[in-house]
Amino acid sequence: MCLALSMALVGSYVALSKPLAAVLPVFLLAWMRFGIGGVAMLHWLKKPADEPPLTPQTKRLLFLESFLGNFLFTICMIYGVSLTDAVSAGVTMAAIPAAVALMGWAFLRERVAPRTWIAVVCAVVGIALFSLSKPEHLAHTDQALDPKNAQNMAWLGQWLLVGAVICEAAYTVIGKKLTGSLGPKRITSLINLWGFVLTTPFGLYLALDFHFASVGWGTWALLLFYALAACMWTVWLWMTGLKAVPAAQGGVFSVMLPVSAALVGVVFLGESLTGIQLVAFGIALASVLLATLPSRAALRVGRHR
Repeated sequence: MCLALSMALVGSYVALSKPLAAVLPVFLLAWMRFGIGGVAMLHWLKKPADEPPLTPQTKRLLFLESFLGNFLFTICMIYGVSLTDAVSAGVTMAAIPAAVALMGWAFLRERVAPRTWIAVVCAVVGIALFSLSKPEHLAHTDQALDPKNAQNMAWLGQWLLVGAVICEAAYTVIGKKLTGSLGPKRITSLINLWGFVLTTPFGLYLALDFHFASVGWGTWALLLFYALAACMWTVWLWMTGLKAVPAAQGGVFSVMLPVSAALVGVVFLGESLTGIQLVAFGIALASVLLATLPSRAALRVGRHR
């Protein structure tokens, strides 16, 4: 339940970050997000009495968790969505479970079944099919950009979303490693603190010339939800779930991300799904099932227990 709810929230703010990126510069948005999240989690920074001291390896993992999963993911995701659309982001993010399975095999020595490799192929095909499609609503992407430039830069947006997939997969694998020694609240607060440190130089520079009075109250409310959901709620839920679920198996719940992102894009942002997008969406979701459903052997073991 924690993993499913976490990914549903991620999918919602992936889509809702589009109107925020149209009003706020990306680095300023990221800096304010980490700042709001940090204030909300100040009481989570204190080390629990029963938690061991941070080792040099744990400190390095915390930095990488924030640098890849917070800093780079935020930049790739926000720029990617601003250059494409929420539906594109949703379909591309469907490749996360396959990427998690690959990284789990490479770094956590988790065994990857043959069908997982098939899932990787399905994910790539789904993304490629969607990238080659010419959706009618492409001309309406990112109100902050000129429509002609938005169409010309759509390919860059798609590659940035692929980069976000890789960052998110690394975030899951490193997070699984961290849950072995730290609690979910402590991990959440520490990686958010690193995110704030990494974005402060860019955020301060942009804040000096930004006219904050021009931002409407609705945007501020959306920013508050985005910050709490992205920095606090989703991370705590995800780390809580990963403590009990292997990384590769936890990837199945990433299906909630593209589903919720697409729903938000269609219901709230006026986007639509074309026929070819539905096909690509189906292939991507098939990769999720192939990569993460338990094997028959695992099911038999579970029944014997």
